[in-house]
Amino acid sequence: MKIGILGTGRLAAALGMTWTRAGHEVVIAGRSREKAEALARELGSSARASTPPDVAANSDAVLLAVAWSGVPDILHAASDALNGIPLIDPTNAVEHGVGVLLTPPAISAAQRIAALAPGAHVVKALNLFPGEQWVTAQNTSRPIVPLCGDDPAALDVVAGLVRDIGAVPAVLGPLQRARQLEEVAGFVIGLAFAGHDPNAAIPRVPAADETEPATSVAAG
Repeated sequence: MKIGILGTGRLAAALGMTWTRAGHEVVIAGRSREKAEALARELGSSARASTPPDVAANSDAVLLAVAWSGVPDILHAASDALNGIPLIDPTNAVEHGVGVLLTPPAISAAQRIAALAPGAHVVKALNLFPGEQWVTAQNTSRPIVPLCGDDPAALDVVAGLVRDIGAVPAVLGPLQRARQLEEVAGFVIGLAFAGHDPNAAIPRVPAADETEPATSVAAG
């Protein structure tokens, strides 16, 4: 596949490296052409730098790997070229060091992105793990990456790319549920900045056995 990346930061570098290792071609653009070219050189011969409209128009899927404050500008630069393209949203619109969401209660960041790029098929994914997660040696237990989106074909594309980084995709539901993932990210960020281990705050609940009655899990 040809994967477009809008952004040149740590997440862009980490996922770009992992996807090129998996055999994909990566095209990178950002606010700085120089940074895009530097990242492309770092990723090797399967990567190149370009402009946001070219990245959007000539990719099978696009990763939106910019800070929340830069989302409107980069989507405006990509213009209508995102029409019909799976747009992966790993952004976290949260107050730095606190984790409180910056979006109004009735809307998620992913829904805001869908409004800014109305022709794109937005899929919320990859917002819960740091970029370094994907460039280290493969874990013995594969992490689960929840996905939210409205377009089944786009969800399939993103699920495949999630598998390529060594993770297990899990569709949580439509894009309307993306705020749940964003609230979880805020919860994790808030605990981490307060000096607590977020992993210790989440109970280890066994997965529901499909052969058991649905009430068994709720009953505990």
